[in-house]
Amino acid sequence: MVGTAGPDTLDLQEAHRFPNRPVRTAGTLHWDILSLYAGILDGLRAAGSAPLTSVGIDGWAVDYGLLDADGNLLGNPVHYRDPRTEGIAAKAWTTLPATELYATTGVQYAPFNTLYQLLAAHETAQLSAAKHLLLIPDLLTYWLTGELGTELTNASTTQLMDPGTGDWSREVASRLGIDLGLFPPLRRPGDPAGLLLPQILDDTGLPSPTPVTTVASHDTASAVAAVPATTENFAYICTGTWSLAGLELTAPVRTEASREANFTNELGIDGTVRYLRNIMGLWLLQECLRTWAADSGGTTGTGAPGLEALLREAAAVPALRSLVDAADPAFLAPGDMPQRIARACAATGQPVPGTPAETTRCILDSLALAHRRAIEDARRLADRSVDVVHIVGGGARNALLCQLTADACGLPVVAGPAEAAALGNVLVQARAHGLLQDRHGMRALLARTQQLARYEPTGDPARRAAWDEAARRVPAGHNPA
Repeated sequence: MVGTAGPDTLDLQEAHRFPNRPVRTAGTLHWDILSLYAGILDGLRAAGSAPLTSVGIDGWAVDYGLLDADGNLLGNPVHYRDPRTEGIAAKAWTTLPATELYATTGVQYAPFNTLYQLLAAHETAQLSAAKHLLLIPDLLTYWLTGELGTELTNASTTQLMDPGTGDWSREVASRLGIDLGLFPPLRRPGDPAGLLLPQILDDTGLPSPTPVTTVASHDTASAVAAVPATTENFAYICTGTWSLAGLELTAPVRTEASREANFTNELGIDGTVRYLRNIMGLWLLQECLRTWAADSGGTTGTGAPGLEALLREAAAVPALRSLVDAADPAFLAPGDMPQRIARACAATGQPVPGTPAETTRCILDSLALAHRRAIEDARRLADRSVDVVHIVGGGARNALLCQLTADACGLPVVAGPAEAAALGNVLVQARAHGLLQDRHGMRALLARTQQLARYEPTGDPARRAAWDEAARRVPAGHNPA
């Protein structure tokens, strides 16, 4: 994405889009990181017709690549959906109880947290040979610049950091045998990350020098930076493969009640804390679309022809007929999602969705209910009021999901921007290079320049009562920690 930013300007143009296809080899699910890097180089070539002020990379959290002493990658990074971490957390808690771990790191339980991935890799030849560990955006930045660093917002997802101090928790690492020396020095959003290497300039046609700027490299942190809020009392839902629903705070919440509710405290820009819950998100629908496409002999995705028709049909399906727990780990792995949803409905005595439209409505109703729970729990646990819910990311384009979320929460929903992570990335770069001012100014610019849609909750008492009944019918997800 190429962004143009200034006091009254904020625009994005897509330069190049490329697939992200994980690959399973020898029983392990990997990221095809070299293919992703090649796609980035293609994108820089496509963007290179005009001089660039800066380049910045954001991406997903928790996964990493290992480098040897010469800086060479020791194998493709393992995908967080790989089952290698099954049972690892329970073993870790025998050494460091979950209550103590949360009281220090404030990070929610998820089986794929970096901490558990490193424990699963303990005594492997690859980890034994490693001299450096780079989270995915940091690895790609290293290949562009030759400079090592660990970006703060992504580091805060590893379950190895204290969000109160913004530094590593050496006690947690020591007690669990994690070598923090593998991580290069911390960088903060806005810090310089180096210059594009000469061979990159030759390969892409970009001018010398082209700076690389550290952004909020966890894509959710970039997306939250791009929430176009005009008041302080807002909740956000970053929607895509995952739904990340919560609040922006000035300090972490690490109470036992927060741990039991499985909320995480991850760092954002300007010392903020992203207090949120991970919800399975549109992954449920994405996997259904893949299964239905395979069954019909084609391929599809969330933006493929047919999705809009499917959403129209889903809107006509009776509301709240069948619901699943969107946090159920049974939905984490790739595979036949429609069948898993059907089994979950059957196991709870609900009508089993019989058509793609019914399955889609089940997913969207279930996500809206999960959004409601997350926002209600967040404001109770953080003692904050919420006047409006901002939905950013790909789900902002899904009008049915936005309206259902407004109805479920009983709050207005402001949807957009859809490309929030890319906009947050651009805004942090622009601010670092003196083109914009503070976080509030960034958000005001978003509100002025981006196309937003507003969804009001229904005023029908019967509909509100139906959501209350649905919340009672579907138990809240269990935190195994």
